[in-house]
Amino acid sequence: MALTRDFKETIRARVQRDPGFRKALIREGIENFLSGDVETGKIILRDFINATVGFRKLGEITHRSAKSLMRMLGPSGNPQARNLFEIVGYLQEAEGVQFEVRPTRGSVGRARRRAGSRRRAPLAADARR
Repeated sequence: MALTRDFKETIRARVQRDPGFRKALIREGIENFLSGDVETGKIILRDFINATVGFRKLGEITHRSAKSLMRMLGPSGNPQARNLFEIVGYLQEAEGVQFEVRPTRGSVGRARRRAGSRRRAPLAADARR
């Protein structure tokens, strides 16, 4: 489902004025990748990039064309882990946050996985500036 222009502009405006929302948005994108929901992760990262640094600047930083990056995070894109981690690393640096993955244990998580439900890997954000 394509997002409307108004919705994208609303997201962009909120990202510009609310640092907590920016941090939550990038966190949500990363968590979706970690939980296996690559499509949603790409959508969220694409929206985040459009609302913050932009694909042109990201392309200059990563030495890839903006068009290539847009395709990579597009609906049929399949980003390699190396490229994805480079993008996420730069976005974290630009935002002044550092996310880390922490393992959790528990029978509830194992039961969910057996039942076919996706489990999100917890992320901890450390706002290092």
